[in-house]
Amino acid sequence: MDYRFDWSVLLNHSDALLKGALLTLQLTSTTIVFGFFLAVVCAALRGSGPAWARTIVGIYVEVVRNTPFLIQLLIIFIGLPSAGIRLNANAAATLAMTLNFGAYGCEIVRSGIDAVPYGQIEAGRALGLGRLNIFRHIVFPQAIRACYPALASQFTIVMLGSSVASAIGADELSATANIVQSQTFRSFEIYLAVTGMYLVLALMMRLILRVIHKMFFERSNAIA
Repeated sequence: MDYRFDWSVLLNHSDALLKGALLTLQLTSTTIVFGFFLAVVCAALRGSGPAWARTIVGIYVEVVRNTPFLIQLLIIFIGLPSAGIRLNANAAATLAMTLNFGAYGCEIVRSGIDAVPYGQIEAGRALGLGRLNIFRHIVFPQAIRACYPALASQFTIVMLGSSVASAIGADELSATANIVQSQTFRSFEIYLAVTGMYLVLALMMRLILRVIHKMFFERSNAIA
């Protein structure tokens, strides 16, 4: 094996790689915010919405969960322009990731809703609360507490899955790595460094999510 490592390439392109990592975090955080909102709405509709809404949400969830994310991404980025809807790579990646996370998150949140004892919902009705207030004050807090570990894992998967967006040229870490290695021809050094960066990002995210769990859920259990 006649291969000489040249780690100086990482120093020469550290700014580009760090920028790619920051854009990955930006893409991930945007997806989590909008995707979580979509997941909660879909879970509520699928659990107690009108029949037509349950049908639409059910079709959406099954289609997204049973098709490759890459195909969903390409449909949005390449297919939508045929219908007159044009999105840049970053916007297309954000939309695709949000729709994908919304479908998986819907099932996770719905499992949390199903874990709430029905007697508490009846108690809310006995107190004169409407359906929205029952969901907001009784069902939702307990559902999130029950499904938070699964949601936290899905958040990390979203961040790691953002690398697929490099297929359409979104400005994230994997796409930046592809550009750098095409310029330097030091694939091993670049991709090994990017592997370490993804590992650090994933561990940091898990640490933050664990802190959030302790602050909001373990503390509330202790108070209860």
